[in-house]
Amino acid sequence: MDTSLKVRCLALVAISVTFVPVALPAPQYPAKPIRLVVTFAPGGAADTTARVVGQGLSAALGKQVIVDNRPGGGGNIGAEIVAKALPDGYTLLLGGTGHAVAASLYDKLNYDLSRDLIAISQLTTTPLLITAHPSVAAKSAKELMALAKARPGHLTYSSAGTGSGLHLAGAMFCDMAGITMTHVPFKGGVLGLIAVMGGDVTVGFSAVTAALPHVKSGKLRAVGVTGARRSVVIPELPTISESGLPGYEAALWYGINAPRGTPREVISRLHVETGNVLRLADVKAQLVRTDLEPVGSSPEQYDAYVRSEILKWRKVVKSAGIKAE
Repeated sequence: MDTSLKVRCLALVAISVTFVPVALPAPQYPAKPIRLVVTFAPGGAADTTARVVGQGLSAALGKQVIVDNRPGGGGNIGAEIVAKALPDGYTLLLGGTGHAVAASLYDKLNYDLSRDLIAISQLTTTPLLITAHPSVAAKSAKELMALAKARPGHLTYSSAGTGSGLHLAGAMFCDMAGITMTHVPFKGGVLGLIAVMGGDVTVGFSAVTAALPHVKSGKLRAVGVTGARRSVVIPELPTISESGLPGYEAALWYGINAPRGTPREVISRLHVETGNVLRLADVKAQLVRTDLEPVGSSPEQYDAYVRSEILKWRKVVKSAGIKAE
């Protein structure tokens, strides 16, 4: 073989060997900051859950968890953002009660909670407080139900808006008790509380920590707590179930979801680290101070819980004839 030709052949072989593609190992997760989308404005139980748990996850994962507040659309705007995000574990959703309600409240959504999002873990749960203006002749939930039965439609109750968790809690209370109270929606739970304190509305459904200072000041009267158990910050107040309405339970809950298709190993890592964070003493203390009970659950447990909540609130929406505004 001609020497120059031989040299050219060897060069081609060398080039072909040089450019053979080599499978490189995927970078260890996480390799960059993680965005946690919260579908409510800063402040409140959802935001507190996200920031307390997010701070713990940042330390555990070695990468910052950035809380991204995307309020609006009843929580559906933020949920849609996550449902359509790249399923790589870097865009997560703080899901909650409102998303389970939305599944039946809205005729058409651009995402499906069960189909497009995968469960990682339930984080927290918190009960609601039923309060009344001091002029209302009811000092307990039992007396409130008796008063409502004696004067059908006379009492009114406030919420954070039509279709909100507070509204649904009130609708279920009326349905199970066989009473009629007129719903008065507000653009936020704080405005609803102000209306009850001013006597414009007789009864209010609100977050415990939002209402408790006004109960202590005497501007509101607490008549019952909506959770399965008594509140840790007002343990002397009986639950609605204890007060003559067995089986009644309404709570706001929050958990972490990822886009469907997120690698199983990423879901597993997030689940393990989330559980570890929720068991930390300082994290528990921060959450309990705002009446948020740490939960922690497997992806399977959380998925089953979400599905049960969708069915639960679907019955309430249908029975009360609630329509999204």
